[in-house]
Amino acid sequence: MEQGSAREGARPAYAPGVFPHAPAERRIPEGRVPEQARGEQSRTAQPRTEQPRTEHARGEHTHSEPPAPRAVRRHSVRGQILDALRAALVDGELVPGQVYSAPALGARFGVSATPVREAMQRLAVEGAVEVVPNRGFRVSERGPRELAELAEVRALIEVPVMLSLARTVPGHRWSVLRPLAEATVAAAAVGDRAAYAESDRAFHRAVLALSGNEQLVSVADELHRRSQWPLVSSPATRRADLLADASEHTALLDALIAQDLNVVQSLVREHFTGADG
Repeated sequence: MEQGSAREGARPAYAPGVFPHAPAERRIPEGRVPEQARGEQSRTAQPRTEQPRTEHARGEHTHSEPPAPRAVRRHSVRGQILDALRAALVDGELVPGQVYSAPALGARFGVSATPVREAMQRLAVEGAVEVVPNRGFRVSERGPRELAELAEVRALIEVPVMLSLARTVPGHRWSVLRPLAEATVAAAAVGDRAAYAESDRAFHRAVLALSGNEQLVSVADELHRRSQWPLVSSPATRRADLLADASEHTALLDALIAQDLNVVQSLVREHFTGADG
């Protein structure tokens, strides 16, 4: 693949014109008098000769046609592009070690280079890509050691929390999370790695949210996201591996409901050492 361009044959995440427009400017409601006009009337003691009311006096627009829609806000487009780039990273469409230019990616998504560049800067802060001056952004190359270190840190954080929750959270609250676990199974069944990655993180966030510690949830989710980036020269994750990983979510819920601490601990540790845990 040529450097500075999107991978040939990759399905565009967006097409030109798909981003929604913000709503048009609001008009002053019919019959409402501007605040300044009301204040002027209250200070006038003598009656005034009735004058024909004009559109201007009522504070209404005199334009015969509605105002043109506003342009799409930059941060809205950037957020959509950021989500698309993250999905492309998980799917392996953005290959580790390759350099991609913002204009080429912008053409692929049907947007200008500016929101792509801003989204890439965010990914650079997260460590997913590296800035290459005058060329673009290189997808970071990660090895098995980094993945193992992430799994170790995640286990240090999440295992004690889940064991504590298993002792205190009643079974019916765990049952509410069943649809989230089933969503990971559904994504794995069709081999959708990007959808699986998102549903996987959603399940873990929901579990940890029962602790009531928002900072813990945020830190754990960021570590989880980084663990989902593909390794350099690694083959694509097989559907069977995704299904095996997803099945651990339902098994974990069963163990949490049963308050089986030994099974909870072993499942969580095993889940983190998997390719997509």
